Amino acid sequence: MALKTPEQYEESLRRMRFRVYLMGERVTSPVDHPIIRPSMNSVKMTYALAGMPEHEDLMTALSHLTGEKINRFCHIHQDTDDLIKKVKMQRLLGQKTGACFQRCVGMDAINAVYSVTFEMDRKLGTSYHERFLKFLRTMQEEDWTVDGAMTDPKGDRGLPPSRQADPDLYTRVVEKRRDGIVVRGAKAHQTGAVNSHWILVMPTMTMTAQDKDYALAFAAPADADGILYVYGRQSCDTRKLEGGEIDVGNREFGGHEALMVFEDLFVPWENVFMYGEHEFSGALVERFAGYHRQSYGGCKVGVGDVLIGAAALIADYNGAGKASHIRDKLIEMIHLNETLYSCGIACSAEGHRTPSGNYLIDLLLANVCKQNVTRFPYEIARLAEDIAGGLMVTMPSERDLRHPEIGKVLDKYLRGVASVPTEHRCRVMRLIENITLGTAAVGYRTESLHGAGSPQAQRIMIARQGNLEQKKKLAKEIARIKD
Repeated sequence: MALKTPEQYEESLRRMRFRVYLMGERVTSPVDHPIIRPSMNSVKMTYALAGMPEHEDLMTALSHLTGEKINRFCHIHQDTDDLIKKVKMQRLLGQKTGACFQRCVGMDAINAVYSVTFEMDRKLGTSYHERFLKFLRTMQEEDWTVDGAMTDPKGDRGLPPSRQADPDLYTRVVEKRRDGIVVRGAKAHQTGAVNSHWILVMPTMTMTAQDKDYALAFAAPADADGILYVYGRQSCDTRKLEGGEIDVGNREFGGHEALMVFEDLFVPWENVFMYGEHEFSGALVERFAGYHRQSYGGCKVGVGDVLIGAAALIADYNGAGKASHIRDKLIEMIHLNETLYSCGIACSAEGHRTPSGNYLIDLLLANVCKQNVTRFPYEIARLAEDIAGGLMVTMPSERDLRHPEIGKVLDKYLRGVASVPTEHRCRVMRLIENITLGTAAVGYRTESLHGAGSPQAQRIMIARQGNLEQKKKLAKEIARIKD
């Protein structure tokens, strides 16, 4: 089986035995939980589109290992065309879900681990790449959703991992056995964790020799003994428990994050891809971060398309669609959104081949892409809220709209353009609220800021990749300055 159907994906999750807690209670069936279900539906869309002929070119690829058609989320990039198609695929999925579809992190993780394990083996004589290829082949054959896990809780940011008051605040090896290792620690903000089949763990930062126990990469089943999940809250998430659909804004789709805790998790050697090779931890972090920052030039743009459409729609419903200042704001939203997309395409088109054979994006442009994503969605959201008006956050509940007496009053006084049903106006208002205030895409604004690293992380990489000395040399040549 190289391609799962959406139904096969859902059934595969039902067979898993996750240990998940949400709002203080153990979740027995994550697939059916009303708060979790919309995020699972978003992942299902990655399987559904892969089975549609009209989307086959973007959603699937030929495996360089087997030659079989596979889901692009399981693919190792073979050229710049693959990198570009990745961004286009992500935009498409953002448009179809209006939310986070969660498989990007795993795709970015496998491509980073692929090249780094190859280079480790070539320099150190290890066999990590061979192990990883075995895992990758099975991932492709089974069409797994893999959760890439990088971010540790970190504790005191002023101290390295080995000097923390609690050494478990960074994921580490606590025991080495003949048949594998035992891992303790946690990974925070894990996108789509309880919608995944496997997890692929990576170090969270460049490690030194003193922190080699934390220089660790491995894979494990997402429902393995020793893994605990605590599901993260989102703004307005309990609206999903009310049984309605208008107040939720986006009833079918969503995203999720969870705290993933390793309680002495056993990992066999065959699934260990880095163990103490601290000198390669920085390259793994840098490449994964670069791939993931490229991703934001696709996924956030697709969600932005939905938000821009909703803003234009509510302007029409309010009777203001032809006003010049509204048109100008919509133009600005499109300009900002397409700038993000341009950055995603640019860093892909300027990608290059690594020694392992897969393709890496241009790291400078990928970090510029993500730096823009930390800013532009905030302005796009502000403009959408401006166009929508205050009713977006003061509108009565769906139960009031459905009430036999109060509903008639609301239908009368909440109407905009007379020919547009009041319910239509309310639905679009709630969709805008959903995207801008945090219940979709795991927070369109906040996740744009902190996902794939905070703004300062990108600025550090921009400084590192910007090559100021070469720019000084260019200026000296033009100014005829000789050292």
